[in-house]
Amino acid sequence: MSEIEIVQGDITKMKADAIVNAANKSLLGGGGVDGAIHAAAGPQLLAECRTLHGCDTGEAKITKGYNLPAKHVIHTVGPIYRFHSPEEDAKLLAACYQNSLDLAKKNNLHSIIFSSISTGVYGYPAEDAAKIAFATAKNWLADHPDYEMKISMCAFDQRMADIFKKEMNS
Repeated sequence: MSEIEIVQGDITKMKADAIVNAANKSLLGGGGVDGAIHAAAGPQLLAECRTLHGCDTGEAKITKGYNLPAKHVIHTVGPIYRFHSPEEDAKLLAACYQNSLDLAKKNNLHSIIFSSISTGVYGYPAEDAAKIAFATAKNWLADHPDYEMKISMCAFDQRMADIFKKEMNS
């Protein structure tokens, strides 16, 4: 059965077929969730990321999970808020979720945990980002009724968990 759930805690300690890294365009690590995932996965993740030659905003690429409990890491590059028009920012953020889910399906993965893409240093307002995340996930599930997928939205703190809960219930 396909579903969407909210989980709270450290995404680097969660077991799934894939966790989604809110990466930068280089895919070579950075701050926040990106740095934490690279640190927890170990140096093999960086070595594999070097072979991917970066990633464009809205796109997604996959690697192994290495030392993480997750089997794979899907790296996606969210938009830097207000770098584009509001409509383009929303379209690019939705593409992050859509392309990550498509890539998971292409690799026969059935559980995926998303971090809150672009809401950290990239400055996307968390409430707006949550609306896009849940709408995209719900639409993806509706478009793939015969594919079993467990989608988890990971909140690092209580504030984000509350935002996710509000959006899930709306």
